[in-house]
Amino acid sequence: MISFCLLQMTGQRYKRTNFEDDDTFSNGPSTPPGIDFFPSVALKGGLSAWQKKTRLERVLIVFLVVLIITVIVLAAMLSVRQVQTRTVTKIQTVQPDYCVTPKCVTVASSVLTSMDRSIDPCEDFYQYACGGWEKSHPIPPGHSRWSTFGELVRDNQVIMKNVLEKPLSSAMNEAERKAMLYYISCVDKNETIEDLGSQPLLDVIRQVGGWNISSGSGEWDVNKWDLQTVTENVFLLDLSAFFWTWVGEDDKNSSRNILQVDQGGITLPDRDYYLNKSISDDKVLSAYLEYMTEVGVLLGGERNATEDQMRDVIEFEIRLAEITIPSEDRRDVEKLYHLLTLRELQSLASFMDWKHFFNTLFDTVNTTLTSDQEIIVVAPKYLKNLTSILQDMTSTPQKKNTLNNYLVWQVVKTLASYLTLPFRNARKILTKAISGSTGEEEVWRYCVSDTDGVLGFALGAMFVREAFHGDSKPKAEEMVTEIKVAFKKNLPDLAWMDDETRAAAIDKANAVVDMIGFPQYILNSTRLNKLYQELEIRPDEYFMNNLRNLRFSLESNLNQLNKKPDKTIWSMSPPTVNAYYTPSKNEIVFPAGILQAPFYDKNNPMSLNFGAMGVVIGHELTHGFDDLGREFDKFGNFRPWWNNASVVKFTRRADCMINQYSRYVINKEHVNGKQTLGENIADNGGLKAAFHAYGTWVDTHGKEMILPSLNLTNKQLFFLGFAQVWCTRTTDETAHMELLSDPHSPAKYRVIGTLSNSIDFAQQFHCPVDSPMNPSKKCEVW
Repeated sequence: MISFCLLQMTGQRYKRTNFEDDDTFSNGPSTPPGIDFFPSVALKGGLSAWQKKTRLERVLIVFLVVLIITVIVLAAMLSVRQVQTRTVTKIQTVQPDYCVTPKCVTVASSVLTSMDRSIDPCEDFYQYACGGWEKSHPIPPGHSRWSTFGELVRDNQVIMKNVLEKPLSSAMNEAERKAMLYYISCVDKNETIEDLGSQPLLDVIRQVGGWNISSGSGEWDVNKWDLQTVTENVFLLDLSAFFWTWVGEDDKNSSRNILQVDQGGITLPDRDYYLNKSISDDKVLSAYLEYMTEVGVLLGGERNATEDQMRDVIEFEIRLAEITIPSEDRRDVEKLYHLLTLRELQSLASFMDWKHFFNTLFDTVNTTLTSDQEIIVVAPKYLKNLTSILQDMTSTPQKKNTLNNYLVWQVVKTLASYLTLPFRNARKILTKAISGSTGEEEVWRYCVSDTDGVLGFALGAMFVREAFHGDSKPKAEEMVTEIKVAFKKNLPDLAWMDDETRAAAIDKANAVVDMIGFPQYILNSTRLNKLYQELEIRPDEYFMNNLRNLRFSLESNLNQLNKKPDKTIWSMSPPTVNAYYTPSKNEIVFPAGILQAPFYDKNNPMSLNFGAMGVVIGHELTHGFDDLGREFDKFGNFRPWWNNASVVKFTRRADCMINQYSRYVINKEHVNGKQTLGENIADNGGLKAAFHAYGTWVDTHGKEMILPSLNLTNKQLFFLGFAQVWCTRTTDETAHMELLSDPHSPAKYRVIGTLSNSIDFAQQFHCPVDSPMNPSKKCEVW
């Protein structure tokens, strides 16, 4: 089998050496050449030459022959002994002791069954590492993709289910009690959701301003309709229309939070779903129309009239898509950062009275803004173009009707998922078209994830106490330190970097804050209760729980204006199977959810831990130095801190990576190398740092025992561990969606692209130069 080829070739190389040595003594004649032990041929003409010798001469000759034979035999024996000694030494070198503990055998079995060893690792390492996993892991019903991440998510869901379904107790803190009550309202065993029907949403539509599509949602009069008022009502629900707005860290002054506004307004995952498409002929747009129509009918609309009006809404979203700036063109922070006052924003985009709009929102937190209030406008060109579109759309009653339908749809599409089963089923029409799957899963799993989304840190406290204990956190912290050391140690070897920039990069790496497992405050009941103090949760009000949570989230965010960012606040809850880097805080965060097998297990070989979790850590650390992260200094401020010469050389190397990944193809579609650049830089840098950190660990702790049956060294196992966390199966529809909208490369190319750039990988697997996994031209940034 080809999968054994490399190791077998290695073994044969030693064998050939041994056979070549053997030729010196075993493949020749059985007697020394030129010596005749029993000479029987007499000389012509009488006595033989031997007979003519005197007795003394014959004794001396026999003695000499015996002496020569003895010397030859001893020499041959010595040669055999030397070869046997070399052979034993070689066997001991390539066959160290195996780890045969139950844990090692279990891990080896798991690794082995995921592999396809009929594949040459130098041809396609992803298939070599994941071929067996793909064959044995069909995508589960209701899912559009499946991966080792998904398996760990499901395992974590079981843990969360168990803690959420424990009996309510007066001893538990109020925040955790709210998490359990919310879960109860979601599971809805008493069917209160079905009893209420669509009425809760109809009441909200009436508050927004009414909708002519649905009966019972309030009278709608085009002559009384006001774009400003309805838009404000939508945003007061913590929903958005036309654009996004929020309070967040100031990229150029990380010590303050500031108001920000950006492009937004389309429903589908990416602008390309709208461009150059016909609603009638395009699979996704026609499904979107069917979904919108079905929901409108469920809310009391007449089918044909609803379909006609929803078609107009899609046509309007197409116009928004046409002015939306593609994500690949939004990777230059300098071009995205525009600090204006509300007065200046008013001049730029006059479709809204911005001072009135924001004061309507901030009135909920008793704050008043002036025209001099600063705001970061991320997409001024979009807002300027939007102004022209909205001026046109308010020119006739019919177009105003379309705008109102669009605005109310922003409310309906979000809140309908908290209604009865027919509303949730309607959503599957669009989900199926976009992802290739309905997205349906068991009710309890959906409710666990939903609870995590609403009260993630209350649930996180319960999860941590149940599943994250012992030495997991300090072990992870130790690995982070080792990865940082390896990353910094590599910087002097980067010839393209000047000394000044290199010193600043080391300084930034030293300043990176690592957050491991969970924020400490969640184990403090007083602080945790205070976090959710203003959020009311009732066990029989699922729809209203979500409506109140939206308002709670809005007010929590608005309250941060002009305050110093709280560095203890996490963007992910502890059970999350993921990790992230925040440029404005220069911090890397690794929730407890991901600090488990297959990413990290204290009983696993460290080669696997470094290959999986170590690369994740290195990935997030490298984000601080990717094409976006490198523009932020060690304090999280966006400012130039690189020498221009290093910037030019960095850009050249980044362009190499853009071109490399743009050549990769999934279902005849190319990866967008520009859109995925930051993640690709992080993948490549993270792998290198983790591998070198593992090498240092071995130097310090000694070589590990080998896992049985794999015929792999531990350094080879490192790369296999890295690859196998990315084993993934995806529907064609989801693969297409991810190519359009995901900043990450497809899983297959996160493995192939990264490893084919790694000199360390090529050396460990002895891949010939210019084999697919060892191209002579490699792209390297860090």
